[in-house]
Amino acid sequence: MTTTIAPVPPSRSRSIDGVHIRYVDSGADRRPAVLLTSPWPESLRAFAPIWPLLAPHARLLAVDLPGFGHSERRDDLLSPRAMGEFLVHLVSELGLDRPFVVAPDVGTPAALFAAAAHPGTFSGLVVGGGGTAYPLRLGDPLASWVLDPDLDRYRRVDPRAIVNAAVDNHAGHVPDEIRADYLTSYEGDRFVESMRYVRRYPEELPVLAELLPGLQTPVTVVTGRHDRIVPPVNATFVADRAPHARAVVLDAGHFLWEEVPRPYADVVLSSMGTAPPRG
Repeated sequence: MTTTIAPVPPSRSRSIDGVHIRYVDSGADRRPAVLLTSPWPESLRAFAPIWPLLAPHARLLAVDLPGFGHSERRDDLLSPRAMGEFLVHLVSELGLDRPFVVAPDVGTPAALFAAAAHPGTFSGLVVGGGGTAYPLRLGDPLASWVLDPDLDRYRRVDPRAIVNAAVDNHAGHVPDEIRADYLTSYEGDRFVESMRYVRRYPEELPVLAELLPGLQTPVTVVTGRHDRIVPPVNATFVADRAPHARAVVLDAGHFLWEEVPRPYADVVLSSMGTAPPRG
């Protein structure tokens, strides 16, 4: 049976630091503000299942990070540390006052770098599903995408096949219109160029590991018990080192926000100090 998912609002475009960024804004005059960053190889439309669960409690803004989803790429931003600096700039440009950040997948190391370098910018983080552990603890295909010395061979692979394979690993149903958004997000060379971001993990994750003990922002790292792409050890790696961090394990795989949207939304709301929705 097909599940009907309430869509996120229509997207907008805005130039941030010279880069055209796609984002959506619930427009609700609610506090706190929650900023959600797109997973990979998906887009901000991945948050459709959790949007109606979070929207009654906060103003929601979801963004496709530069080079991901339908946002413009800028090569110098394709690393976790640089993306973290962009995230701080984005918060300032959008006029957000200490937003709560939900940054799954590739957003995880960027949000952690940002919080470490700019204490007090965020009221809290929910991250997870992105590489953080060093030495690297990644499963395939991500491990190959990070470590394969021949990036050019991926240019010969149909990006639609890669994105479809990722989507087909979801436990739940992904509506056709959302799948189509993912596919157009990475057409042409967009997927292979976005790989440059994760290929910076070997040099940047050791730096992040050294920063975690000084991190003062509250962090919840959500992981799937059955995540074979980014194993749960990446969550405990952060929780064991950052002083105000905890790991939460859900009975799911990698795409938690779509596979188990209500438990995932409940973790976000509890991390914000808001009562989870009932029913």
